[in-house]
Amino acid sequence: MLHLNKEGDADLTLASKKEEIIWKVLVLDSKSQAVLSSVLRVNDLLRCGITVHTVINSRRSPLPDVPVIYFVEPTVENIRVIIDDLAAEKYDKFYINFTFSINRELLEDFAKKVSLTGKASKIKQVYDQYLDFIVTEPNLFSLDVPRVFSTFNNPATKEDDIHSLAGKIADGILSTIIATASVPIIRCPRNGAAELVATQLDLKLRDYLSNTRNLINQSVQQRPVLVILDRSIDLSAMLSHSWIYQCMVSDVFELKRNTIRLVKFADDKETVKNYDIDPKDFFWSKNSALPFPDVVENADIELNAYKKDAQDLTNKTGITSFSDIDPNSTDTSHIQQAVDALPELTARKATLDMHMDVLATLLKELEAKSLDKFFEIEQNCHDPKIQNQFLELMNTDAKRDNSTDKLRTFLILVLTLDLPDSFVANVQSILKEKYPTIDLAALEYVKGLKQRMKLSNISTLTENSGQRSSSVDVSKNNSALFNGLSSKLYGLADGRLTEGLSSLASGLKKFLPAKTQLPITNIVEAIMDPNSASTASVQVTDDYLYLDPKSRGGHSKPPKRQTYSEAQVFVVGGGSYLEYQNLQEWCHMPNKPVRRVTYGSTDVMTATEFLQECGDLGRLG
Repeated sequence: MLHLNKEGDADLTLASKKEEIIWKVLVLDSKSQAVLSSVLRVNDLLRCGITVHTVINSRRSPLPDVPVIYFVEPTVENIRVIIDDLAAEKYDKFYINFTFSINRELLEDFAKKVSLTGKASKIKQVYDQYLDFIVTEPNLFSLDVPRVFSTFNNPATKEDDIHSLAGKIADGILSTIIATASVPIIRCPRNGAAELVATQLDLKLRDYLSNTRNLINQSVQQRPVLVILDRSIDLSAMLSHSWIYQCMVSDVFELKRNTIRLVKFADDKETVKNYDIDPKDFFWSKNSALPFPDVVENADIELNAYKKDAQDLTNKTGITSFSDIDPNSTDTSHIQQAVDALPELTARKATLDMHMDVLATLLKELEAKSLDKFFEIEQNCHDPKIQNQFLELMNTDAKRDNSTDKLRTFLILVLTLDLPDSFVANVQSILKEKYPTIDLAALEYVKGLKQRMKLSNISTLTENSGQRSSSVDVSKNNSALFNGLSSKLYGLADGRLTEGLSSLASGLKKFLPAKTQLPITNIVEAIMDPNSASTASVQVTDDYLYLDPKSRGGHSKPPKRQTYSEAQVFVVGGGSYLEYQNLQEWCHMPNKPVRRVTYGSTDVMTATEFLQECGDLGRLG
């Protein structure tokens, strides 16, 4: 699209050396800004010949000699602005790209208004791009549609609104299918939001396949499977505390569209710093899926490697630092070597400095809120001693307000265990007494949901308590290690490399839980690899709908067990980084065939955001 929809492989380079560079203006709206901003930076746009990028509803200066690319939603308002720009001859040539398919009625209205301007020859292209989704990693996407869980589960939501929302979600998933260019088999549970979305998607995909010029690869031997699930399959995953670096960053700070919103506290003052995760961020790509102690250890290794490479280079050139480079020196080979290496080393250092700042701030927050203890309790929730440990934690004050963390862990215990009424009442009274402003509506919703559904084992945290340590002493040792690690990390964040960090990080490792699969991963395993999955999971998925958009006649076939090497998993009602990472871990299990699973949802949410939706449902009574 940024190269005017030329044929050939897409890349972020300028036009071929033989071709003249075409400099262009890019006009976006809020939807397309979100789509582009997570994967492209300003430098990437420049490499594609985009010299100006601007918003469609802003006051834009005319550039009558420059071609323009519009990338916008197909709305009446956007069409009106494009017509106005055309009539005013604001740009030279017009290349129009819609985020999703423009409906027939609006397209005809657009054509009529274009002809009335008398400037139709200026419009060179009109494309439906089917890019109505946001990608933050190769295997992770979101439709950026908020509050789906509370909308679908609110008894007051009108039936027309539910069908309209299901259609919007189906459109978003259709975009991802067209982008991947292969038609999947669709599987989903019956009688819920997932079935509503899946049946609408099946119809839309059939319609697209019958009307398109065969843009989708129909000859793929092994077709992928698309598993559409309701969020209610597992609420715990949305509320859990995690030890994985990416999950912790999202949970403790905020991670939206590859931007970390880092909040720091000093002398009771709050400061906010935003960090962009570049697609070329080597440290993030290697460490985002790893447990926190491993990431700390790897940061130390990377910093030492950087220091060694910088030292080696300065030794070769006979200078003590890069600032001592003398451009007038006669020994040009070493100077050239240093100059060539400088950008890469500088970028490496900037990336490491960013992550050290994130790790140091993360550690302060872990310590200030005792987050490691919540994580430990959630991992050991089936241990008989856990209720007493949790009560002890409930009565302990932290340096910073952790009432939301206490409520989250409490909700997980309520969902996972059959707690005595007296224990539940006791915890409720502690929360109300210590935190008078806390909203316990989410608790009412979760209690009601558990009564209605009587969640089966497949919908609770996997029972595996025998593989985890659960003594109170472990928790105390854990905190002691945290405090020691904290002081070391602060030194690193200030740029002073200290010894002993790796040993402290490896000390923390023994408190890591055994790897377990979340309910969503069990479901995906049962569909993709039924021979290896548990009998309980396979029995559940045997009852799932089976829709094949390429089949003629009926819309569904009797479910059949088969294996798949590729899947797309989509959760209606919000997703989490924890589920995403758990699925990726399963895909790359040792001694198993490597599979590819793309994870998507209506919105990748934080625990606090999901808690708010549960609270809204709880207040409905």
